[in-house]
Amino acid sequence: MSIVCGFPLLECVYCLACARWVWKKCLYTAGHESENWGLADVEEFMPVPHLCRIILAVYEDDIRNPIWAPPGGYGINPDWLVLRKDYEETQCRVPPYMIYLDHENTDIIFAVRGLNLAKEGDYAVLLDNKLGQTKFDGGYVHNGLLKAAEWLFDAECEVLRDLVENNPDYTLTFTGHSLGAGVVALLVLVAVQNLNKLGNIERKRIRCFAIAPARCMSLNLAVRYADIINSVVLQDDFLPRTTTALEDVYKSLFCLPCLLCIMCLKDTCTLEEKRLKDPRRLYAPGRLYHIVERKPFRIGRFPAVVRTAVPVDGRFEHMVLSSNAMSDHAIIWIERESQRALDLMLEKDQIMKIPSKQRMERQESLAREHTVEYKAALQRAIALDIPLAYPPSQYGTFHEGETSGRSSEQTSFLSSEKRKESWDEFVGRLFDVDESGQMVFKKPVSDSQS
Repeated sequence: MSIVCGFPLLECVYCLACARWVWKKCLYTAGHESENWGLADVEEFMPVPHLCRIILAVYEDDIRNPIWAPPGGYGINPDWLVLRKDYEETQCRVPPYMIYLDHENTDIIFAVRGLNLAKEGDYAVLLDNKLGQTKFDGGYVHNGLLKAAEWLFDAECEVLRDLVENNPDYTLTFTGHSLGAGVVALLVLVAVQNLNKLGNIERKRIRCFAIAPARCMSLNLAVRYADIINSVVLQDDFLPRTTTALEDVYKSLFCLPCLLCIMCLKDTCTLEEKRLKDPRRLYAPGRLYHIVERKPFRIGRFPAVVRTAVPVDGRFEHMVLSSNAMSDHAIIWIERESQRALDLMLEKDQIMKIPSKQRMERQESLAREHTVEYKAALQRAIALDIPLAYPPSQYGTFHEGETSGRSSEQTSFLSSEKRKESWDEFVGRLFDVDESGQMVFKKPVSDSQS
């Protein structure tokens, strides 16, 4: 074409297309993803900085003599620590974790730390996954993280059951960072499927805060469990956006900019509809809280804003070309910026001056708003024809220990067949078909005999 026309037409078109893509990617920041989300309320975001400090405390060898404590300390009482296990005790099946009985906030906290770059066991957990390898509750999940979650549940379910039974008014909170966030997100799925092993605790008393999580569950599960799972992401964090094989990411740590460019190009060229239709594609779990503190072409950090939603489409689908893509993943930065954002929210809201009765009314109102948004997200998923998307049963799970057998899709199909048979029987008892093919009421037996 260039030789025939005497002008490098194709080359110019190609260069213009590349320049346009680079320009859009340079302008694209994490703030674009959540710009249409609502602002988070101080009540719902308040636990996040405290839970970040709880996760940081797992890194300490001796909680009574901390070495890495943030300014102001961890805010925990060492006497309330129920247990803590390191790599030797977990046999490298999961990262170190601890269970903390928070009497001040009436909460039972199960915290799991993040990836240790020096431990091969953590890599084995994170990289143990293939597309569509593991089905769970009608969707797909990360295989290695599910194995870790199941091992963790079997190891500590008796301890959790005793704590739940001895503290009937306490909530049960699972939290973790990075690798640990993916583990606790799937641990919640396992727990909901086995509530009888946790003293039949109510679903509404269970919650999860996954800090900078890996993409660990399919879209239908991510939306269906948004009532109890919350993911917290700081600005440009790369891991919740990583759609490629994590093995490729950690093999390319020394050439991460090249990998980010390739992933950005792949995401740009992939149609949104194709991504949504793939039932095996994994996503960040649950409701999303996005901390935004930087703007394009502006130097420095601005007052942090926390936005939240239960998105279906546009759910952290694009990588961000940013020098902060790695630093925004660090739990230390997330703790600082989440506390900074909470302080600004408190200053603006002045919640400390609100009477306790009004605060309770506000929490109830917030719960209703979340329920409405949660149902709207489920309807949106169904409207977009997301594979295996359906509302969870209000009656819970009848076969709670059954996670790898009959899928929820099959269960739904069988239940619809039962409804169809029951309706046919009902119609057959009331109606007959006459000679013309019309349905007429059956005559009583006495009338027919007479």
